[in-house]
Parts: sequence; C-alpha cells; structure tokens
Amino acid sequence: MKKVLFLLASAAVLTAAIFIVPARNSENSSISERVHVAAATVSERIDYFASHGWEVEEIAGKDVSIPQEFSDVYEEYASIQDKQGLPLREYAGKNARLYVYEVKNYSPENRKMLAELLVCDNTAVASMVYSEDGGSVRLAVS
Repeated sequence: MKKVLFLLASAAVLTAAIFIVPARNSENSSISERVHVAAATVSERIDYFASHGWEVEEIAGKDVSIPQEFSDVYEEYASIQDKQGLPLREYAGKNARLYVYEVKNYSPENRKMLAELLVCDNTAVASMVYSEDGGSVRLAVS
C-alpha cells in the first residue's frame, strides 16, 4: 500500500514537472493530422506505446481535469500534442485519467524514464516520455 501511495504521489509531482518547460512560439508549431488512439483498456494503452517502440509498465493512474483555458506552460504541452496528432485541445475543460508508466527499454545516462498517457472518453489525448528526475529529458512518444 505504501508503494502505491508513493507511486501516485510521485506521478503527481512528475506530471507537474512536465509542465515546467520553456514556452515556444506556438504560431510556429505545425499541427499534424489528428489521430484517434483507442485507450479504453490496459492492452490498448500499452499497444499505443509499443507501436512507437516503447516498452512500458503501468505504475500509476489518477483522475485529472484538462484546463478550459491553457496557460503558457500548458500551451507548450498542447503544442507537443499537436505535433503528435493527439487531440488535447479538443478536450479542454473535460475530466480525464492520467496513466504513468515506467519505460523499460530506454535509459539515457542511466536515468529512469517515465511515460504518460492522458485519456479522455476512452481516447488518448496527450502523451509524453520524460526522465524521472523532474523532466530534464522530455520526448514526444511518436
């Protein structure tokens, strides 16, 4: 039980760390064609990462709210999703579930890597891979 609570608390801290990225001019960001990624089941979520070459193991999940209006920092996160073709902007103001995974097949400089998948209405709306150390390494999933 303590391990689960620790993992959920860690996921919350790490999720917050993701959003601490320098803002870029979103006008220069290209928006990829939107993709629909089914994410209702554990298998679908793990298959999403596997389709991009990531081996992951789920370690936490929590309910979150996607802001109605994006701050500059959240706008940066949304820009990454635009480039991946994920529809985060379409789900502004909705409740979602954030799943956090440990990446098993990638560890730059021996850093533990985590992956996240934000799911709303059984659809993946955002994803990212980042280092557990507060996100000093951040990568798009695709």
